[in-house]
Amino acid sequence: MNSQGKKPLLGCIADDFTGATDLANNLVRAGMRVVQTIGIPTHTDIGSAIALETADAIVVALKSRTAPIDEAVEQSLSAANWLQSLGVAQLYFKVCSTFDSTDRGNIGPVAEELAEVLQAGIVPVCPAFPETNRTVYKAHLYVGDVLLSDSSMRHHPLTPMTDSNLIHVLQRQSKGKVGHVDHAVVRGGSDTIRERLEALRTDGTRFAIVDAIANDDLMTMGRAFASMPLVVAGSGVAIGLPQNFGISPSESAAQLPRAQGPRAIVSGSCSAASNAQVVDFIKRGGEAFPVDPLRIAAGNDIVGEALHWAGSRLSESPVLFYATAAPEAVKSVQAQLGVEHAGELVERTLSAIALGLVERGVRQLIVAGGETSGACVQALEVQQMRIGPQIDPGVPWCYALSPAAGKDGLMLALKSGNFGTVDFFTKAFGMLP
Repeated sequence: MNSQGKKPLLGCIADDFTGATDLANNLVRAGMRVVQTIGIPTHTDIGSAIALETADAIVVALKSRTAPIDEAVEQSLSAANWLQSLGVAQLYFKVCSTFDSTDRGNIGPVAEELAEVLQAGIVPVCPAFPETNRTVYKAHLYVGDVLLSDSSMRHHPLTPMTDSNLIHVLQRQSKGKVGHVDHAVVRGGSDTIRERLEALRTDGTRFAIVDAIANDDLMTMGRAFASMPLVVAGSGVAIGLPQNFGISPSESAAQLPRAQGPRAIVSGSCSAASNAQVVDFIKRGGEAFPVDPLRIAAGNDIVGEALHWAGSRLSESPVLFYATAAPEAVKSVQAQLGVEHAGELVERTLSAIALGLVERGVRQLIVAGGETSGACVQALEVQQMRIGPQIDPGVPWCYALSPAAGKDGLMLALKSGNFGTVDFFTKAFGMLP
């Protein structure tokens, strides 16, 4: 429970929409009642006001991961100012567990500006999330048993990650010095971590990459970060922070209203996990509509075709709309259309399909892919969501209000491309009545 009763304890800024629900999911699992806003709310309706008043944590979801640096910084600072106005005790800048970024940013530039505003002497940085096989050891990021640079993220279409040394990655983006808290220090306990961070601060270090290979490490560092004004991390560190506010796990934190109706999936992610999930859904007999970027670019009315195809298919049996494709196919399309243009075409089309589906009665919707989730949520004009039970690590069901859904609301799951078991789509709907 929020012991203060009137203001949230933790304020979070996420650089994409699926990352925001990933973070919120871990906070809920640790016992916090969480409201996720889509950007900074432009107005407050009755439902939003009640939700904010009863929330232990507020997560602001931005679409800033691949935005121009100045835009990403501006959005993040605005979110920080709004959260501070609510009285939060600590700020959490949530980045991807695979540290998705380019050599120019946006993690470093945003984190530095936030640190300046908060007057943070040193900022711990840890993208580790062992439950999803993301670990940091000797400042190197691993995906499962391989270095990040040897994983499928090496071929990411927007933020290819070819360097696993997070000190090097963050230093290229930052003006301040980047240091390291070794795993041996982490295993020494919270006091040892605090001592190491203070030594680095005294030495003029601005950021410290912190090793973590297990959940116990995250709980230990969570206690060490209790008095720090700013934490930069993936969603994993979130499991260690609620304890600092006297909060413990509780099933009531994940309780949601229910919205019943037809089911659908919209997938724009091209990650290996999403590819496997699409294949699994189709193999199980699920009906699916492919979205071809080249046909969109040629002027075909793909949205109209998709919604016409949906027609009488909308029911308790989910239908899938996907632009998910293998890396070779994605590169071929990007070569013909350009990386940014191809992405914009797909996002615009899938978000229009999602809106049309909800207008036609869909009330249980899964969206796969960070950029796709951002576009769909914006098209649906969702301003805030209540975070519910976990489907798979990093992915919860949420209850959202959307003008397209009316007073009924909408059950919504925003899945990061790399997350979820191969049967994720089937399993997710199996959790709902």
